[in-house]
Amino acid sequence: MYEITTLHLPADFEGEVVATLVARTTAGSRRAVLYLHGFTDYFFQDHLADHYVQRGIDFYALDLRKYGRSLLPHQTRGLIRSVTDYFPEIDEAVRIIRRDHDELTINAHSTGGLVAALWADRVRGRGLVQGLALNSPFFDLNVPAPLRAAADLLRTPLSYTRRALPLGVSTVYGQTLHREHGGEWDYDLELKPLGGFSVHAMWLAAIRRAQRRLHKGLAVDVPVLVLASARGLRVRDLVPEARSADIVLDPAHIARWSTSLGPHVTCVRIQDGLHDLVLSAEPVRKQVFAELDRWMNAYVYQGNENRP
Repeated sequence: MYEITTLHLPADFEGEVVATLVARTTAGSRRAVLYLHGFTDYFFQDHLADHYVQRGIDFYALDLRKYGRSLLPHQTRGLIRSVTDYFPEIDEAVRIIRRDHDELTINAHSTGGLVAALWADRVRGRGLVQGLALNSPFFDLNVPAPLRAAADLLRTPLSYTRRALPLGVSTVYGQTLHREHGGEWDYDLELKPLGGFSVHAMWLAAIRRAQRRLHKGLAVDVPVLVLASARGLRVRDLVPEARSADIVLDPAHIARWSTSLGPHVTCVRIQDGLHDLVLSAEPVRKQVFAELDRWMNAYVYQGNENRP
């Protein structure tokens, strides 16, 4: 069903590095989507691939370095020094995809959405990508302002250590998703643990540098769709409302900072959406897919007689 390609990349501070390109293609399509996952994540959303392939769009997903299929035994899960560490695998994935495709949209979730925005800003003017569809992108920390300011103090040598921060563990979001805990989805709990990955000072400092860069304003030169839940919720325990809200990020932050991406941004709020909107309840994700289709037809494939 899927073709798997291992991308061998230059070593980083922990040694050997690979990324994994997952592909599901149709015969003769010249359009493609590349999916980038978020933190504590990997590609497992078969129904997302189904959605695109059924519309004649080739689907690719990238398990970034130190995640999912790309995690090597010597590596710390998800640990990077800068979000630009991901640019080589995105560059290589895009190079491979564009050999056989005229049009490419990047569909990215959460941390992947932050990375995709900065990558697209970096390659503007080169025509490598025709649109960005961002699913609850990680544009700011979902903590009170004093704690965001404290995170910005990680510009010290601490930000270059591999020290895990004592932030505690919450399994609530994982419980809303996984089938064994009342959710709908079945995925590998070793690759996507209920309680998430440890947050290291180095990783958090890298994320805050990327977010500050975005807040100053990017110049992404392609249409951008930003999707976010209509409601955010902070919870310590699993409550019914957690299954119909973003309990990871604040959607108001996402909407606010979406205007910093570039001149052509569409922001849509999804009622009852989870943090990963395509993992929401079926009626909600149908709306998500409808918004994706509407936006792609209006902007990405505008003037293309072979639009999906």
